[in-house]
Amino acid sequence: MVRRNDGRRAALVDAAIEVLAREGARGLTFRAVDTEAAVPTGTASNYFANRDDLLTQAGARVYERLIPDESVIERQRTAERDKATYVEVMREVVGRVSGFRTGYLALLELRLEATRRPALRAVLTERVRADLDANLAYHEASGLPGDAKAVKLLYLALNWLILEQLTLPDVLSEAERDELVVTAVERFITD
Repeated sequence: MVRRNDGRRAALVDAAIEVLAREGARGLTFRAVDTEAAVPTGTASNYFANRDDLLTQAGARVYERLIPDESVIERQRTAERDKATYVEVMREVVGRVSGFRTGYLALLELRLEATRRPALRAVLTERVRADLDANLAYHEASGLPGDAKAVKLLYLALNWLILEQLTLPDVLSEAERDELVVTAVERFITD
């Protein structure tokens, strides 16, 4: 049995994310990943059963890298339970996701590719649903104002705001984006 290096696997998946963001799904080849990761040709094919395996693992890795660190979670856990805190939480989310530009762009490429690959669609549907369920559970446990519908509306609205920021950054200024986060919370969170 061949023993695989977990660090190298992570580096290859991270390289796949970079390739997806830069070249799109059609540019994602084992050779492109090997080049991006600066490893010998053929390395990626030793770690992934096929291209679908690589695509799926890249999608999972994006979500792993988007998890906030413990200090952010603790700060949110100990903050007041009001709209002002909600605004700060949403600002942090938008900043964290936007800060991983290549990850978000790779995830968009994966979503487009999922329209043509039922297995990838199933995996991404499960992962995105789990992410949304986790957000809903966190919200319920947090004691922050608003209901599940408000959380879903914010999820959808802020995802599009992030998309706009990453793909067409000159459409809205940074101040406009921040104002839209505040307005979204004020309008969707009614209690």
